[in-house]
Amino acid sequence: MPPPSTPGLVAVIPALNAGKTIGTVVAGALRHVPRVIVVDDGSTDDTASRAAAAGAEVIRHPKNRGKGAALATAFEALLAERPSSGRDDDATFAGAMTLDADGQHDPEDIPRFAELFRRERPAITVGSRAGQFAHMWGPRRALNRFSSASLRFFAGADLPDSQSGFRLYDALFLRRFRLAGERYEAEMDALMQAARAGMRIASVPIRLTVADGRATSHYRPFRDTFRIVGAVLARWLRRRTGRPVEGTAPPPAGGPR
Repeated sequence: MPPPSTPGLVAVIPALNAGKTIGTVVAGALRHVPRVIVVDDGSTDDTASRAAAAGAEVIRHPKNRGKGAALATAFEALLAERPSSGRDDDATFAGAMTLDADGQHDPEDIPRFAELFRRERPAITVGSRAGQFAHMWGPRRALNRFSSASLRFFAGADLPDSQSGFRLYDALFLRRFRLAGERYEAEMDALMQAARAGMRIASVPIRLTVADGRATSHYRPFRDTFRIVGAVLARWLRRRTGRPVEGTAPPPAGGPR
C-alpha cells in the first residue's frame, strides 16, 4: 500500500525493449505508490503487455522518440487529468517518481524520496549514485562529473549526480515548465529550468542494483553527455541573449500555481 502521507505520487517508467525486467520494476514501484505509468517508447518486444500484466497503465509511442519524449508524454497525461469535482487538486497528483525500466533503480528507495518530499517539497529530487561511482566505468564516471560541473557553473545548482534518472518531480514544477529535448538532455534541462527559477533541487542517496549498468542502459556516455552539456549551454545562451526560453508553460487557467 502507498504511504498515506504521499497519496498523490505516481511512478513514471520510460521503457524500450524492457520485457525481461519491466514486470519486476512495476511490481516493486506499486509497493510504494498507488499508480504506475509505463511509456513504451517504440519497443519491438513484449514490454507493453508485461507492464500491463504487472499492474501498470501503459501509453505507447508507435516509434522510438527518446527518454525525454517518453517522460513528457506521461507528464502531459497526468497534468491533463482532473478529479471528478473539477478542481485542480494536488492530492490527486502531487508528484511524478521517475525510474528506469531495466531494473538498475531499486524501487525500495522510493520512500527516501517520499520522506524528503513530504518534509520540504523540492521542485526536483535527484537520486545520487555517488556512493557507487567507484564501481562505474571510468569514462562514464568522468563524464557524469563533467555534466555536474557544467550545471554548477552555468546554473549554480550543485548536485553530486546530475545524470541520474531516478527522480521525483513536484507537480507544481511540472505545471509551470515543460521538458525541452526528446532524449537524455531533457532531464538536465529540467534541472536548469528549476535552478534558474530559484526553485529547490535536492538529492538523496540511492542504491543501484547494478553499479555499472552499461549492459542494459540505452544511455550512450559520450554522445548523450555532450547532448546534455549542449542543452545546458543552449539554455544559458538563451537567457544571456534574452531569447524566448523553450519549455516554459503558460500559467494554468485561474492564475499561476
